This record gives sequence, structure tokens and C-alpha cells, in this order.
Amino acid sequence: MTTLPKTKVYLENGLEVATFGAGCFWCTEAIYQQLKGVVKVKSGFSGGYVESPTYNQVVEGTTGHAEVVQLQFDPSIITYELLVHVFFSTHDPTTLNRQGADVGSQYRSVIFYHTLSQREIAEDVRERFEEKKLYGSPIVTEITEYANFYPAEDYHANYFELNGHQPYCQFVIRPKVQKFKKEFLERLKIND
Repeated sequence: MTTLPKTKVYLENGLEVATFGAGCFWCTEAIYQQLKGVVKVKSGFSGGYVESPTYNQVVEGTTGHAEVVQLQFDPSIITYELLVHVFFSTHDPTTLNRQGADVGSQYRSVIFYHTLSQREIAEDVRERFEEKKLYGSPIVTEITEYANFYPAEDYHANYFELNGHQPYCQFVIRPKVQKFKKEFLERLKIND
């Protein structure tokens, strides 16, 4: 396996970055796009050993990459800790290499931290969720250093918003988004 070059993240002044893999990136994108303080959400791939992979390559499970979203957020409006809390609240972090019917390491639960502070926060939030015993099984979320991010093809952008009528969106994404909205109502952009 080849070690890929680290990809750079270009941020506007005052913004920070977070990279999360919580299974299908269409679900994760639909959730984070609605949070106050999240300025940009981009679906893509991270954590593997194939440079600039395509969606078809990643879903085959042979690239080592996970489906992820990379967020740019304003830390004066939303904290990294809250973003991690949303991450653990909106997917099943106890299933190894699986989310629902999506199976394979490309759907693993993973946080790619960009700073040591992010790593500490992610580990602390994971520990707090574990202590609450909210799930019937131990949390298996990886917390690993960020190395690279490759954007997914353009047709993945705003997938739920643009394809909400599709069966996958209706039966998988919509219930997750509705649950998220109930739990984080005061944090939604629609309340501005």
C-alpha cells in the first residue's frame, strides 16, 4: 500500500475544519448542512490508499477510503465538541464497517482529527457516550489523524435535498434527518 500525500485544506479566515465518516455521506451531509455555524459541507473520501478515487471505486471496498463529509465551520457559532456530539447522536457508532444495509469498511464510523485538540475532544465525547451506555454494544468509532480528503463527484452534492423523492432518501435519510431535527431543534439554521 502506498502512503498518499497529505491533502491541504483551504479555509476562509476564522473557519475551522472537521472530517467525519458516519456511513453513507448522503445522510451525514443532510444533517450537517442544517446546523447553524456550519458554513460548508463537502462529501468525499478519506483514510485510504488510492489517490483521487471515484465513488464506484470506493463502494467496491478496495480503496481503504471511508465515505466522509468535510465541514467548514465557524467556531464562534458552533463548537467542535457539539459537532462530535451530533456525529455520535445521528448514526450507530457500534457497528464495525456497517451502517444499516451499507456494509464494508467504506461505511465505517470514523473521526479524522485535524489537531490534537480535536483528537482530545473526540475521545472525550466518545468516552461520555460510552459511559451513558446509550447503545447495546461498545462504540467502535475510529479516531485517527487526518491525512487526505478527495471530493466526491459533483452529483453527490446536496443529494438528499435534490433527490428527496428517491426510495433511499425516503426510507433511510429522511428518518435520520427527522430524528436529528427533533434533538437539535435550537441549533438548526431554519430558526435564525
